[in-house]
Amino acid sequence: MSSTKQAIGYNESYRSLKPYLQFTWVNTLFKRSIAIVLFLLLWESLPRLGVVSPAFLPPLSVVLDTAWQLYQTGQLGIHFFASIQRSLIGFILALAIAIPLGLVIGWYKLVAETLNPLLELFRNTTALALMPLFILFLGIGEASKISLLVYACTWPILLNTITGVQTVDPLLIKSARTMGLKPHQLFIKVILPASVPTIFVGIRLAGAISILALVAVEMFGAKAGLGYLIIYSQYSFEIPQMFVGILVITLVGLSFNYILLAIEKYFTAWKKSPVE
Repeated sequence: MSSTKQAIGYNESYRSLKPYLQFTWVNTLFKRSIAIVLFLLLWESLPRLGVVSPAFLPPLSVVLDTAWQLYQTGQLGIHFFASIQRSLIGFILALAIAIPLGLVIGWYKLVAETLNPLLELFRNTTALALMPLFILFLGIGEASKISLLVYACTWPILLNTITGVQTVDPLLIKSARTMGLKPHQLFIKVILPASVPTIFVGIRLAGAISILALVAVEMFGAKAGLGYLIIYSQYSFEIPQMFVGILVITLVGLSFNYILLAIEKYFTAWKKSPVE
């Protein structure tokens, strides 16, 4: 009898809370967007109120109007696709180089001991410091730009892949070996899945770098690209156009990060505990 009363009490409590639970996602959306909305309102209002000079910080509406004009003329699309192409090629090549190399270095102790001094030397050399060297050997064309992006993106993926392999729980390895798994089976079924979360940390960092490095890469000899648009607009003092480039490259970076997060969730679905 007492259990029946308790169940009835739970049902009544749920009914009373149901109207609030239905709007939980609204509250979450409000909390996550309030800071951005306030920032955009300040951006629009401060130049119009004279707090900031519109010549240096044009109102948001002016920037959006400029973006629409660039879109209509096709210039924004040209710059956008030029940057996306460079970024994706550099990022994909970095993945193809860094992940296999990181797995080998992390798995084979002799390889790690041999290559670690060289890795320490190059990983502490910033990519921008090597830009003149890339231009000297590869010219000012696409080869030097993509090569620099590959170099910049490789290090976070490589180092996190090495760390992911080397920090796999030894108990997992020992248990797998006692079950009679061969070395290649151990690597594929235990080492690789266990290191995937750490590898994706490096992949997301590299994704951000592949976008951010565009501004520096496209400063040298580029004729199109969002970084080129920003630098060209700064030199010609077309400030609204410069902010358009900054906004678009920011949105591209955010989109890239969310795409990588979705891919990470897919490959690490095994981490989720079943709902009881």
